[in-house]
Amino acid sequence: MPRDETADRPDGGAAVRRSLQLMWGGAPEPTRGPKPGLSVAAIVRAAIDLADAEGLVALSMRRIAAALGVGAMSLYRYVPGKSELVDLMVDEVYSEDLGSPETVEGGWRERLEAYGRQEWALYLRHPWMLQIAQGRPMLGPNSMRSTDIALRAVDGIGLTEEEMLAAVVTISSFVSGLAKTTIEAMQAADRTGISDEEWWEIQSEYVGPAVVAGELPMLTKVGEAGAFHSMFDHFEFGLQRVLDGLGVLIERRAADQDR
Repeated sequence: MPRDETADRPDGGAAVRRSLQLMWGGAPEPTRGPKPGLSVAAIVRAAIDLADAEGLVALSMRRIAAALGVGAMSLYRYVPGKSELVDLMVDEVYSEDLGSPETVEGGWRERLEAYGRQEWALYLRHPWMLQIAQGRPMLGPNSMRSTDIALRAVDGIGLTEEEMLAAVVTISSFVSGLAKTTIEAMQAADRTGISDEEWWEIQSEYVGPAVVAGELPMLTKVGEAGAFHSMFDHFEFGLQRVLDGLGVLIERRAADQDR
């Protein structure tokens, strides 16, 4: 979900309103001055492409303007600043692959599986999304439609409205949490300047004696089985276990109603 919207904004509520106005189509495009073809959509797309390639740390109005072949000041005719631009980027990303749960064959489980896999793929395409604090959400049109679609998957299956929302939040939290550690591991060599082989070799110098002395019996058992280097699908395992737990609740609720 999107970030805490006032943490880095000295004008607080006014900044939130600016972002919401842009996202919900309340701000007209300039009709004079900027280079023909420039638009909010084009700026957001260029910003997403830059963040996908280099992360949020590389995002600046100057870099985006260079990619579009315009001066940095011309961007401010369309977007007030970087904070509002990031809000637009997040909401635009949520527009990708939006579909109705009714198009997924099966019941609630298959539909929530599809939702979880869609979020997983979103983070793999746009790792910078995980650099944004997930506090109070910005209610953009695409993020709201995405949540509404997920809620439809659990409507009418015996859950209360609070439980419906909790089910969606639980799956989303699992996906974003695992995606964060997975992507960090993928980027670790570039970030630290140390290869995976060197990283583990250095650590084994310190951990090895404890293993030899039998101080870590379960880690030794798991390691000797090759678990740390296997191709085990942690995402699939975790997603299915979350759904299993939700299934237990649904079955219990149905049994209570039958009685």
